[in-house]
Amino acid sequence: MPRKVLIVEDNRDNRELVVKVLKNKGYLTVEAVDGEEAIEKALAEKPDLILLDISLPKLDGYEVARLLKGREDFQDVPIVAFTAHAMKGDREKVIVAGFEGYISKPVNIRELPNQIKSFIRGKRESILGGEEE
Repeated sequence: MPRKVLIVEDNRDNRELVVKVLKNKGYLTVEAVDGEEAIEKALAEKPDLILLDISLPKLDGYEVARLLKGREDFQDVPIVAFTAHAMKGDREKVIVAGFEGYISKPVNIRELPNQIKSFIRGKRESILGGEEE
């Protein structure tokens, strides 16, 4: 059964690129352009993974992750930060905020499908820089 990924990204070019790459690898994709729509789509679609931009209109990615992770039915759904914020400490900030991991922009289209697959299979990044499976 194909896995469903919710892609939350307000930049159309970035969103369309990720959708194209993931669809080519057999994923079902659902799109949202802001934080409020992200929550609506997540609740309606029950994705296997949420790829969530941090800088979003209406509700930022941190708030979306907090609201979804506060729900029992989203405890096991991996939420992966998708962001251009690559300053020292940003990765740690997303892990502390409840995200399972971090994929930086610009996206590496060759690595993205495997990154998504590994998070769906249980990969979790830790603050210490390691990964847990």
